[in-house]
Amino acid sequence: MALVAYPLTLRQFNCSLIKIMTNRTLQRSAKLAPLLLVTALLFHPLVSPLAALAFTLTQREHLTAEEVEFVRDAQELDRRMAVFIKAAERRLLAITDPATAAKQEQKEAEKWGAIAASTRAQLLSDIARILDEAITNIDDAGVHNAKSPLIPKSLQKLAEASNSFLPKLTALRSSAAESSERDSLEQAIEHVQTVIEAAGKLKPVSQK
Repeated sequence: MALVAYPLTLRQFNCSLIKIMTNRTLQRSAKLAPLLLVTALLFHPLVSPLAALAFTLTQREHLTAEEVEFVRDAQELDRRMAVFIKAAERRLLAITDPATAAKQEQKEAEKWGAIAASTRAQLLSDIARILDEAITNIDDAGVHNAKSPLIPKSLQKLAEASNSFLPKLTALRSSAAESSERDSLEQAIEHVQTVIEAAGKLKPVSQK
């Protein structure tokens, strides 16, 4: 069974497009908050430039430098999805099975980069932002070439991973204590649900 390209962006696969796009706009606005805060700190008379710089340097990246390079090197959309999936898997494993994740980290740190010491809230935030970036990549590809066969292929690949992520993420709801942890967890769950719903609307065709 193969998939045919669908001439719409990922979020347009869903009937709740307006709601999803509104949520995504709010999330992107939230990403600008640290930048606006730094600007305010720089010009605040009671805050030194050094303190503002220290705040900037503490901002967390959701991918390691090595993962970023893998994303840049992956010219094909489906290969890029594989990188995002791997990055999300690494962080989810660090939450659900820290002992196994630590062993895996020793083997993969040189290739994929070491994940910085993190709280659960930070790891969940990483996962949500990684999934957000993956969705954005698919949407951008659809804007440039809606008929590309790599779009449904990439969406299907991301959906398969999302089906694996979803039960693991929902199981974390009962143990999410902090509000920041709950917020990032719900964002990650919303992203995987969006992907799964969109992939469910791809049109299957029989292979010859």
